[in-house]
Amino acid sequence: MKLGELWVEEAGDGPALLLIQGLGNSGWPARHQAPLVPGHRVIWLDNRGTGRSSHDPPPRSIEQLADDAASVLDGLGVGQAHVLGHSMGGYITQTLALRRPELVRSLVLVGTGAGPPGHEPVPAATLESWLQNAHLPPEDYARETMHLSFAPGWADANGELYDRLLAERLEFPTPPTCWRAQFDACVRFVETGLPIERIDVPTLVVHGDADRVVPISNGCSIASRVPNAELVVLSGAGHYPYLEAPELFAEAVRAFLARVERK
Repeated sequence: MKLGELWVEEAGDGPALLLIQGLGNSGWPARHQAPLVPGHRVIWLDNRGTGRSSHDPPPRSIEQLADDAASVLDGLGVGQAHVLGHSMGGYITQTLALRRPELVRSLVLVGTGAGPPGHEPVPAATLESWLQNAHLPPEDYARETMHLSFAPGWADANGELYDRLLAERLEFPTPPTCWRAQFDACVRFVETGLPIERIDVPTLVVHGDADRVVPISNGCSIASRVPNAELVVLSGAGHYPYLEAPELFAEAVRAFLARVERK
């Protein structure tokens, strides 16, 4: 459904869980995330500039995208939600927790970072591939770069699944101008960072140790800076641990949410 300028979907019943996706992605990863957390009202959106949300004008900042996420919860009458953010979605999620703390019950931060101090940038080989191909039409860009979001060799070893994921990504493709706008917003975020030490909700950090987009040192840094945060490292997983190791990912997230809800 359309909620203002944003495309929003939901499934299930129970405590609210908002899913926020990464750079250039519409809500397609939520189709894989939502079944891993049964017993929840799972809500997701196409970030501004992607999918069926507004593309014009392109997004300006991570703060704007966080305000969009807040507007979804407000528009649906959700007073408080668990929030799971992947990659750029983790930037958005952390920003939301500091801008609108009353909306956030807990955080799950997947394959993401928080900026300085000590932020480790996107590896040079990945960044070079992104920027060299960023001008291409969405289908060509995805075919040239998407494999880098998985552990080395995963795409070849899981060819049928990888092709389905690629098709899902391209169902509602992200225009190059919007990808670049989101990328520039990410660059500004990791240059300035956030005072995440002020986050005052239960936080789970999940990171694959073979991540070729956001190095695992960034997840470890978040876990050391956010008070009482928990860190789960998924061995051999890349930037999409919920696709590469779904059972282990689900086990970690379900257990965390159950602990939060028992309190």
